[in-house]
Amino acid sequence: MQPAPSPASRSNTPARHRMGRLADRLKDVLATSECRSCASAREFLRYVGPGLLVTVGFIDPGNWASNVSAGAQFGYSLLWMVTLSTVMLILLQHNAAHLGIATGLCLSEAATTHLSRPVSVLVLGSAVAASVATALAELLGAAIALRMLFGLPLGVGTVLTMGVVCVLLLTNSYTRIERWIVGFVSLIGVSFLYELTLVPVDWRAAAHGWVTPAIPPGSLVVVMSVLGAVVMPHNLFLHSEVIQSRQWNLEDAVVIKRQLRYEYLDTLFSMLVGFAINSGMILLAAAAFFSRGLQVDELEQACALLSPLLGGAASTVFALALLFAGLSSSVTAGMAGGSIYAGMFGEPYAIKDKHTRWGVGITLGAAALAITAIDDPLKGLVYSQVALSMQLPFTVGLQLYLTSSRRVMGQYANPPSTRAMLGCIALIVMALNALLLRELFFG
Repeated sequence: MQPAPSPASRSNTPARHRMGRLADRLKDVLATSECRSCASAREFLRYVGPGLLVTVGFIDPGNWASNVSAGAQFGYSLLWMVTLSTVMLILLQHNAAHLGIATGLCLSEAATTHLSRPVSVLVLGSAVAASVATALAELLGAAIALRMLFGLPLGVGTVLTMGVVCVLLLTNSYTRIERWIVGFVSLIGVSFLYELTLVPVDWRAAAHGWVTPAIPPGSLVVVMSVLGAVVMPHNLFLHSEVIQSRQWNLEDAVVIKRQLRYEYLDTLFSMLVGFAINSGMILLAAAAFFSRGLQVDELEQACALLSPLLGGAASTVFALALLFAGLSSSVTAGMAGGSIYAGMFGEPYAIKDKHTRWGVGITLGAAALAITAIDDPLKGLVYSQVALSMQLPFTVGLQLYLTSSRRVMGQYANPPSTRAMLGCIALIVMALNALLLRELFFG
């Protein structure tokens, strides 16, 4: 026969039951919260892609040339331009994607739909020219990498690169191309992490350079090339195109609001990846070349100098990463050119459509022809990025007009704060372009 429970144990039994129920309830709440967090993380990871597709455009060979020139000639002092350009880029890319999600139109389609024909043709024609300048840098960079690795002439490397890019564009959907791009970006990032472990970076000088604006004498061309290499006009068109292809504008307001949130997270994550890689290029050049007083006049020279300084593996990794950057960014340049040209006819990007194919062909073909006229590859890469900075005010102005219009965007038109920020970006770009023109024409 069991002894009767003591008065104390009898009085504690309900409390124990209450505590047990409370613990079970807490476990349920934590489990539910964890499931929701996991679901949100999985949904965000499914959404990652459009931003990285854009990111590869500003870690392309043009960036390599601009950043190597910046680090080798001016040390850590131009890192602030990467910071400023990335902040500007986050605002602009999110705004361009905002247009695609809210309207179901890419930037070029919206321009054709809502602007007069002469104005839209002028702006979009300049954007196609910017895509050609971009593709020139991408194809040339990949050809330089092939010459580093296998000794191929630049012309042969250019044709080979263009052939691979055309195959990727003609045989792949958006999703499959995005997977290729994510892989390429990952390889480039890992390559620069490896390179940075081999050099003695002055992190105090780097921290100062990231936040302190400075334009050393003779640096303005490089400053503008860094701007054009990061804030690239064709990427604004491309981002809105890739986003609008998902046609979320046909969903209800709740879905659009959710996709805008995930798109912003995707853009922020992707642009920060690009910021890290671009900064890594300048840090590597500053630590390996500027600190030793070594003059770098071409990317192949930079690759050759890395071998005795950091070991043979460093130069091989440098060349391979340049090849990955050239291939992947050539794909996005071709897509952007096809999207802009098709948009001039009020059509979305569709690789089986003749206007899209014409746009891709014009972009890559004109770039390949221009490469044959280039005597100095490094200067060709740098000045191609300067050309992008000169076109940028037209694209920013177009985007600002369209995304601020209630006729175009409805309830999703830019609020006054966003219009003010985009206006400031346009003014900064125009002021820097004016400084560059003054220096070029008046010394």
